[in-house]
Amino acid sequence: MSQNPIRPWRSIERRASRKIRVGSVEVGGDAPISVQSMTNTPTDDAGATIAQIQEMEEAGADIVRVSCPDEAATAAFPGIVKAVSVPLVADIHFHYRRGVEAADAGAACLRINPGNIGSQDRIREVVDAARANGCAIRIGVNAGSLERHLLEKYGEPCPEAMVESALDHARILDDHGFHDYKISVKASDVFLTVAAYMALAEATQAPLHLGVTEAGGLRGGTVKSSIGLGSLLWAGIGDTIRVSLSADPVEEIRVGYDILKSLNLRTRGVNIIACPSCARQGFDVIKTVETLEERLAHISEPISLSIIGCVVNGPGEAAMTDLGFTGGGKEAGMMYMAGKPDHKVSNDDMVEHIVEQVEKKAEEMRAAREAEGAAKTAAE
Repeated sequence: MSQNPIRPWRSIERRASRKIRVGSVEVGGDAPISVQSMTNTPTDDAGATIAQIQEMEEAGADIVRVSCPDEAATAAFPGIVKAVSVPLVADIHFHYRRGVEAADAGAACLRINPGNIGSQDRIREVVDAARANGCAIRIGVNAGSLERHLLEKYGEPCPEAMVESALDHARILDDHGFHDYKISVKASDVFLTVAAYMALAEATQAPLHLGVTEAGGLRGGTVKSSIGLGSLLWAGIGDTIRVSLSADPVEEIRVGYDILKSLNLRTRGVNIIACPSCARQGFDVIKTVETLEERLAHISEPISLSIIGCVVNGPGEAAMTDLGFTGGGKEAGMMYMAGKPDHKVSNDDMVEHIVEQVEKKAEEMRAAREAEGAAKTAAE
Protein backbone atom coordinates (compact mmCIF):
# COMPACT_ATOMS: atom_id res chain seq x y z
CA MET A 1 0.00 0.00 0.00
CA SER A 2 1.34 3.46 -0.89
CA GLN A 3 2.61 5.59 1.96
CA ASN A 4 1.36 8.72 0.19
CA PRO A 5 -2.44 8.89 0.59
CA ILE A 6 -4.61 11.51 -1.10
CA ARG A 7 -5.55 14.30 1.29
CA PRO A 8 -8.32 16.88 0.70
CA TRP A 9 -5.83 19.63 -0.13
CA ARG A 10 -4.25 17.36 -2.72
CA SER A 11 -7.41 16.33 -4.54
CA ILE A 12 -8.92 17.73 -7.72
CA GLU A 13 -12.65 18.00 -8.36
CA ARG A 14 -13.07 17.16 -12.02
CA ARG A 15 -15.50 18.99 -14.26
CA ALA A 16 -18.72 17.08 -14.92
CA SER A 17 -18.77 15.82 -18.50
CA ARG A 18 -20.77 13.19 -20.30
CA LYS A 19 -19.12 9.85 -20.90
CA ILE A 20 -18.43 8.38 -24.31
CA ARG A 21 -16.52 5.32 -25.46
CA VAL A 22 -13.51 5.18 -27.74
CA GLY A 23 -13.43 1.47 -28.39
CA SER A 24 -12.75 -0.21 -25.05
CA VAL A 25 -11.76 3.06 -23.37
CA GLU A 26 -14.25 5.28 -21.56
CA VAL A 27 -13.66 9.02 -21.92
CA GLY A 28 -15.35 11.58 -19.71
CA GLY A 29 -17.53 11.31 -16.64
CA ASP A 30 -15.75 9.44 -13.86
CA ALA A 31 -13.46 7.53 -16.24
CA PRO A 32 -9.69 7.85 -15.69
CA ILE A 33 -8.05 10.54 -17.80
CA SER A 34 -6.67 8.66 -20.78
CA VAL A 35 -3.28 9.23 -22.40
CA GLN A 36 -2.88 9.37 -26.15
CA SER A 37 -0.20 9.71 -28.79
CA MET A 38 -0.03 9.58 -32.58
CA THR A 39 1.98 7.53 -35.06
CA ASN A 40 4.40 9.27 -37.42
CA THR A 41 5.02 6.35 -39.76
CA PRO A 42 3.39 6.22 -43.23
CA THR A 43 0.07 4.55 -42.45
CA ASP A 44 0.16 2.50 -45.66
CA ASP A 45 3.35 0.91 -44.28
CA ALA A 46 1.32 -1.33 -42.01
CA GLY A 47 4.31 -3.15 -40.55
CA ALA A 48 6.07 0.02 -39.41
CA THR A 49 2.83 1.50 -38.09
CA ILE A 50 1.93 -1.62 -36.14
CA ALA A 51 5.42 -1.78 -34.62
CA GLN A 52 5.20 1.83 -33.47
CA ILE A 53 1.72 1.37 -31.99
CA GLN A 54 2.93 -1.69 -30.08
CA GLU A 55 5.77 0.38 -28.60
CA MET A 56 3.20 2.92 -27.46
CA GLU A 57 1.02 0.19 -25.99
CA GLU A 58 3.98 -1.07 -23.98
CA ALA A 59 4.56 2.46 -22.70
CA GLY A 60 0.92 2.60 -21.53
CA ALA A 61 -0.93 4.36 -24.35
CA ASP A 62 -4.70 4.18 -23.83
CA ILE A 63 -5.55 5.46 -27.33
CA VAL A 64 -3.44 5.97 -30.47
CA ARG A 65 -4.23 8.26 -33.40
CA VAL A 66 -3.29 7.30 -36.95
CA SER A 67 -3.39 9.69 -39.90
CA CYS A 68 -5.53 8.63 -42.87
CA PRO A 69 -4.72 11.16 -45.61
CA ASP A 70 -5.46 8.91 -48.60
CA GLU A 71 -7.11 5.71 -49.75
CA ALA A 72 -3.91 3.69 -49.30
CA ALA A 73 -3.94 4.58 -45.60
CA THR A 74 -7.54 3.52 -45.03
CA ALA A 75 -6.91 0.34 -47.04
CA ALA A 76 -4.15 -0.58 -44.57
CA PHE A 77 -6.26 0.36 -41.56
CA PRO A 78 -8.15 -2.96 -41.04
CA GLY A 79 -4.91 -4.92 -40.78
CA ILE A 80 -3.49 -2.42 -38.32
CA VAL A 81 -6.62 -2.58 -36.14
CA LYS A 82 -6.45 -6.39 -35.99
CA ALA A 83 -2.77 -6.40 -35.01
CA VAL A 84 -3.02 -4.11 -31.98
CA SER A 85 -5.05 -3.96 -28.78
CA VAL A 86 -5.32 -0.22 -28.22
CA PRO A 87 -8.27 1.68 -29.76
CA LEU A 88 -7.29 3.67 -32.85
CA VAL A 89 -8.42 7.14 -33.86
CA ALA A 90 -8.39 7.85 -37.60
CA ASP A 91 -7.19 11.38 -38.32
CA ILE A 92 -9.31 12.75 -41.17
CA HIS A 93 -8.82 16.16 -42.75
CA PHE A 94 -11.15 17.18 -45.56
CA HIS A 95 -12.14 14.12 -47.60
CA TYR A 96 -15.37 12.65 -46.30
CA ARG A 97 -14.75 9.29 -48.02
CA ARG A 98 -11.70 8.70 -45.82
CA GLY A 99 -13.93 9.11 -42.77
CA VAL A 100 -16.45 6.57 -44.06
CA GLU A 101 -13.68 4.14 -45.00
CA ALA A 102 -11.95 4.48 -41.63
CA ALA A 103 -15.18 3.93 -39.69
CA ASP A 104 -15.92 0.81 -41.74
CA ALA A 105 -12.30 -0.34 -41.28
CA GLY A 106 -12.54 -0.49 -37.48
CA ALA A 107 -11.57 2.96 -36.24
CA ALA A 108 -12.76 3.54 -32.68
CA CYS A 109 -12.94 7.29 -33.30
CA LEU A 110 -12.68 9.78 -36.16
CA ARG A 111 -10.82 13.05 -35.68
CA ILE A 112 -12.73 15.30 -38.01
CA ASN A 113 -14.34 18.73 -38.24
CA PRO A 114 -17.81 18.14 -39.72
CA GLY A 115 -18.00 21.61 -41.21
CA ASN A 116 -14.87 21.02 -43.30
CA ILE A 117 -15.99 17.97 -45.25
CA GLY A 118 -18.60 19.44 -47.56
CA SER A 119 -22.34 19.24 -48.01
CA GLN A 120 -24.93 18.06 -45.53
CA ASP A 121 -25.22 14.81 -47.47
CA ARG A 122 -21.52 14.12 -47.01
CA ILE A 123 -21.65 15.00 -43.33
CA ARG A 124 -24.64 12.71 -42.92
CA GLU A 125 -22.78 9.87 -44.64
CA VAL A 126 -19.82 10.16 -42.28
CA VAL A 127 -22.05 10.42 -39.20
CA ASP A 128 -24.10 7.42 -40.33
CA ALA A 129 -20.91 5.39 -40.82
CA ALA A 130 -19.66 6.36 -37.37
CA ARG A 131 -22.99 5.49 -35.77
CA ALA A 132 -23.25 2.15 -37.58
CA ASN A 133 -19.75 1.14 -36.46
CA GLY A 134 -19.94 2.38 -32.87
CA CYS A 135 -17.31 4.96 -33.72
CA ALA A 136 -16.88 8.17 -31.70
CA ILE A 137 -15.85 11.50 -33.21
CA ARG A 138 -13.36 14.10 -32.03
CA ILE A 139 -13.94 17.65 -33.12
CA GLY A 140 -10.42 19.06 -33.41
CA VAL A 141 -10.08 22.85 -33.56
CA ASN A 142 -6.60 24.32 -34.04
CA ALA A 143 -5.70 27.99 -33.78
CA GLY A 144 -3.62 27.65 -36.92
CA SER A 145 -6.46 26.46 -39.12
CA LEU A 146 -9.53 28.42 -38.04
CA GLU A 147 -12.27 29.10 -40.57
CA ARG A 148 -11.82 32.24 -42.64
CA HIS A 149 -15.09 33.80 -41.53
CA LEU A 150 -14.04 33.54 -37.89
CA LEU A 151 -10.67 35.13 -38.58
CA GLU A 152 -12.45 37.95 -40.38
CA LYS A 153 -14.90 38.32 -37.49
CA TYR A 154 -12.32 38.32 -34.69
CA GLY A 155 -9.26 39.57 -36.55
CA GLU A 156 -6.94 36.85 -35.23
CA PRO A 157 -6.99 33.46 -33.51
CA CYS A 158 -8.44 34.04 -30.04
CA PRO A 159 -10.31 31.99 -27.41
CA GLU A 160 -13.68 33.29 -28.58
CA ALA A 161 -13.02 32.28 -32.18
CA MET A 162 -11.81 28.80 -31.20
CA VAL A 163 -14.79 28.14 -28.95
CA GLU A 164 -17.23 29.40 -31.57
CA SER A 165 -15.65 27.09 -34.13
CA ALA A 166 -15.88 24.11 -31.77
CA LEU A 167 -19.51 24.77 -30.88
CA ASP A 168 -20.44 25.27 -34.54
CA HIS A 169 -19.01 21.85 -35.39
CA ALA A 170 -20.66 20.28 -32.33
CA ARG A 171 -24.01 21.74 -33.37
CA ILE A 172 -23.75 19.94 -36.70
CA LEU A 173 -23.35 16.60 -34.95
CA ASP A 174 -26.11 17.39 -32.47
CA ASP A 175 -28.43 18.25 -35.36
CA HIS A 176 -27.76 14.77 -36.76
CA GLY A 177 -28.61 13.21 -33.40
CA PHE A 178 -24.98 12.20 -32.79
CA HIS A 179 -23.61 12.95 -29.34
CA ASP A 180 -20.68 10.54 -28.97
CA TYR A 181 -18.09 13.21 -29.54
CA LYS A 182 -15.28 14.93 -27.69
CA ILE A 183 -13.73 18.30 -28.45
CA SER A 184 -10.28 19.85 -28.52
CA VAL A 185 -9.29 23.51 -28.98
CA LYS A 186 -5.52 23.48 -29.34
CA ALA A 187 -2.96 26.20 -29.92
CA SER A 188 0.82 26.36 -29.73
CA ASP A 189 0.48 29.33 -27.38
CA VAL A 190 -0.08 28.24 -23.77
CA PHE A 191 -2.18 31.29 -22.82
CA LEU A 192 -4.46 30.89 -25.83
CA THR A 193 -4.83 27.15 -25.24
CA VAL A 194 -5.74 27.48 -21.57
CA ALA A 195 -8.16 30.39 -22.13
CA ALA A 196 -9.93 28.54 -24.95
CA TYR A 197 -10.40 25.36 -22.92
CA MET A 198 -11.58 27.33 -19.87
CA ALA A 199 -14.28 28.99 -21.96
CA LEU A 200 -15.22 25.77 -23.74
CA ALA A 201 -15.58 23.91 -20.43
CA GLU A 202 -18.25 26.41 -19.42
CA ALA A 203 -20.11 26.10 -22.73
CA THR A 204 -20.48 22.33 -23.15
CA GLN A 205 -20.68 19.07 -21.25
CA ALA A 206 -18.84 17.20 -23.99
CA PRO A 207 -15.66 15.46 -22.85
CA LEU A 208 -12.54 17.47 -23.66
CA HIS A 209 -9.33 16.27 -25.29
CA LEU A 210 -6.45 18.43 -24.01
CA GLY A 211 -3.27 19.36 -25.79
CA VAL A 212 -0.87 22.20 -26.49
CA THR A 213 -0.31 21.61 -30.18
CA GLU A 214 3.10 21.89 -31.83
CA ALA A 215 4.62 22.36 -28.38
CA GLY A 216 8.19 21.75 -29.56
CA GLY A 217 11.00 19.34 -28.78
CA LEU A 218 11.30 16.97 -25.85
CA ARG A 219 12.45 19.49 -23.24
CA GLY A 220 10.69 22.68 -24.40
CA GLY A 221 7.53 20.85 -25.42
CA THR A 222 7.38 19.04 -22.10
CA VAL A 223 7.62 22.34 -20.22
CA LYS A 224 4.92 24.04 -22.32
CA SER A 225 2.62 21.01 -22.12
CA SER A 226 3.13 20.67 -18.38
CA ILE A 227 2.19 24.30 -17.80
CA GLY A 228 -0.79 24.30 -20.15
CA LEU A 229 -2.22 20.87 -19.42
CA GLY A 230 -1.30 21.10 -15.75
CA SER A 231 -3.20 24.37 -15.34
CA LEU A 232 -6.31 22.88 -16.91
CA LEU A 233 -6.14 19.55 -15.13
CA TRP A 234 -5.61 21.30 -11.79
CA ALA A 235 -8.84 23.19 -12.51
CA GLY A 236 -10.60 19.87 -13.11
CA ILE A 237 -10.77 20.30 -16.89
CA GLY A 238 -9.79 17.48 -19.23
CA ASP A 239 -10.84 13.91 -19.94
CA THR A 240 -8.07 12.71 -22.25
CA ILE A 241 -4.68 14.22 -23.11
CA ARG A 242 -2.06 14.19 -25.83
CA VAL A 243 1.37 15.74 -25.25
CA SER A 244 2.51 16.93 -28.70
CA LEU A 245 6.30 16.66 -28.95
CA SER A 246 8.77 16.71 -31.81
CA ALA A 247 10.17 13.50 -30.37
CA ASP A 248 9.58 9.77 -30.23
CA PRO A 249 5.82 9.26 -29.66
CA VAL A 250 6.68 6.96 -26.74
CA GLU A 251 8.05 10.03 -24.97
CA GLU A 252 4.63 11.68 -25.35
CA ILE A 253 3.09 8.80 -23.41
CA ARG A 254 5.71 8.98 -20.67
CA VAL A 255 5.39 12.74 -20.26
CA GLY A 256 1.59 12.45 -20.26
CA TYR A 257 1.67 9.99 -17.39
CA ASP A 258 4.22 12.07 -15.52
CA ILE A 259 1.90 15.09 -15.73
CA LEU A 260 -1.05 13.06 -14.46
CA LYS A 261 1.01 11.41 -11.72
CA SER A 262 2.23 14.79 -10.46
CA LEU A 263 -1.44 15.77 -9.93
CA ASN A 264 -2.51 12.41 -8.47
CA LEU A 265 -4.83 11.86 -11.44
CA ARG A 266 -3.19 8.64 -12.66
CA THR A 267 -0.73 6.40 -10.88
CA ARG A 268 0.69 4.14 -13.59
CA GLY A 269 4.33 3.15 -13.19
CA VAL A 270 7.09 4.05 -10.77
CA ASN A 271 7.02 7.58 -9.38
CA ILE A 272 10.62 8.43 -8.49
CA ILE A 273 11.12 11.16 -5.90
CA ALA A 274 14.77 12.21 -6.13
CA CYS A 275 16.91 15.05 -4.84
CA PRO A 276 18.81 17.31 -7.26
CA SER A 277 22.04 16.24 -5.48
CA CYS A 278 24.68 18.36 -3.74
CA ALA A 279 28.03 17.98 -2.02
CA ARG A 280 26.38 15.95 0.75
CA GLN A 281 25.39 13.12 -1.59
CA GLY A 282 26.68 9.70 -0.64
CA PHE A 283 26.41 8.38 -4.22
CA ASP A 284 25.93 9.73 -7.75
CA VAL A 285 22.24 10.61 -7.52
CA ILE A 286 21.82 11.92 -11.07
CA LYS A 287 23.37 8.86 -12.75
CA THR A 288 21.47 6.52 -10.43
CA VAL A 289 18.10 8.11 -11.20
CA GLU A 290 18.77 8.09 -14.95
CA THR A 291 19.59 4.39 -14.77
CA LEU A 292 16.57 3.56 -12.62
CA GLU A 293 14.17 5.45 -14.90
CA GLU A 294 15.37 3.30 -17.79
CA ARG A 295 15.48 0.02 -15.85
CA LEU A 296 12.01 0.51 -14.33
CA ALA A 297 10.19 1.81 -17.41
CA HIS A 298 8.48 -1.58 -17.86
CA ILE A 299 6.72 -1.43 -14.48
CA SER A 300 3.05 -0.47 -14.75
CA GLU A 301 2.02 -0.92 -11.11
CA PRO A 302 1.78 2.38 -9.15
CA ILE A 303 4.86 2.34 -6.91
CA SER A 304 6.53 5.33 -5.24
CA LEU A 305 10.32 5.25 -4.88
CA SER A 306 12.53 7.84 -3.18
CA ILE A 307 16.20 8.20 -4.10
CA ILE A 308 17.87 10.75 -1.81
CA GLY A 309 21.60 11.41 -1.62
CA CYS A 310 21.95 12.12 2.11
CA VAL A 311 20.23 11.80 5.47
CA VAL A 312 19.01 15.41 5.70
CA ASN A 313 15.77 14.83 3.79
CA GLY A 314 16.15 11.15 3.00
CA PRO A 315 14.36 9.58 5.98
CA GLY A 316 11.45 11.99 5.72
CA GLU A 317 10.97 11.38 2.01
CA ALA A 318 11.38 7.62 2.44
CA ALA A 319 8.67 7.63 5.11
CA MET A 320 6.22 8.80 2.43
CA THR A 321 7.10 6.25 -0.27
CA ASP A 322 6.68 2.52 -0.85
CA LEU A 323 10.41 2.00 -1.26
CA GLY A 324 13.38 4.26 -0.68
CA PHE A 325 17.15 4.50 -0.67
CA THR A 326 19.04 7.12 1.32
CA GLY A 327 22.78 7.71 1.12
CA GLY A 328 24.97 8.91 3.92
CA GLY A 329 26.95 5.93 5.13
CA LYS A 330 30.45 5.03 3.99
CA GLU A 331 30.00 3.56 0.50
CA ALA A 332 26.53 2.35 1.52
CA GLY A 333 23.02 3.58 2.18
CA MET A 334 19.81 2.61 3.93
CA MET A 335 16.99 0.80 2.15
CA TYR A 336 13.51 1.72 3.35
CA MET A 337 10.52 -0.60 2.96
CA ALA A 338 7.00 0.78 3.44
CA GLY A 339 8.44 3.93 4.99
CA LYS A 340 10.64 2.19 7.55
CA PRO A 341 14.45 1.72 7.59
CA ASP A 342 14.99 -1.94 6.77
CA HIS A 343 18.54 -2.85 5.71
CA LYS A 344 21.78 -1.41 4.39
CA VAL A 345 22.92 -1.82 0.79
CA SER A 346 26.31 -0.98 -0.71
CA ASN A 347 26.46 1.73 -3.33
CA ASP A 348 27.88 -0.80 -5.80
CA ASP A 349 24.86 -3.06 -5.40
CA MET A 350 22.08 -0.52 -4.89
CA VAL A 351 20.78 -0.23 -8.47
CA GLU A 352 20.36 -3.96 -8.95
CA HIS A 353 18.90 -4.29 -5.46
CA ILE A 354 16.42 -1.46 -5.95
CA VAL A 355 15.29 -2.87 -9.31
CA GLU A 356 14.84 -6.28 -7.68
CA GLN A 357 12.79 -4.82 -4.82
CA VAL A 358 10.59 -2.74 -7.13
CA GLU A 359 9.91 -5.74 -9.38
CA LYS A 360 9.09 -7.85 -6.32
CA LYS A 361 6.70 -5.17 -5.05
CA ALA A 362 5.06 -4.93 -8.48
CA GLU A 363 4.54 -8.69 -8.62
CA GLU A 364 2.97 -8.66 -5.15
CA MET A 365 0.61 -5.89 -6.21
CA ARG A 366 -0.35 -7.72 -9.42
CA ALA A 367 -1.03 -10.92 -7.49
CA ALA A 368 -3.15 -9.07 -4.93
CA ARG A 369 -5.13 -7.35 -7.69
CA GLU A 370 -5.74 -10.62 -9.51
CA ALA A 371 -6.81 -12.33 -6.27
CA GLU A 372 -9.20 -9.48 -5.52
CA GLY A 373 -10.64 -9.74 -9.03
CA ALA A 374 -11.07 -13.48 -8.73
CA ALA A 375 -12.80 -13.12 -5.36
CA LYS A 376 -15.13 -10.49 -6.77
CA THR A 377 -15.99 -12.70 -9.74
CA ALA A 378 -16.66 -15.65 -7.46
CA ALA A 379 -18.92 -13.54 -5.26
CA GLU A 380 -20.95 -12.46 -8.28
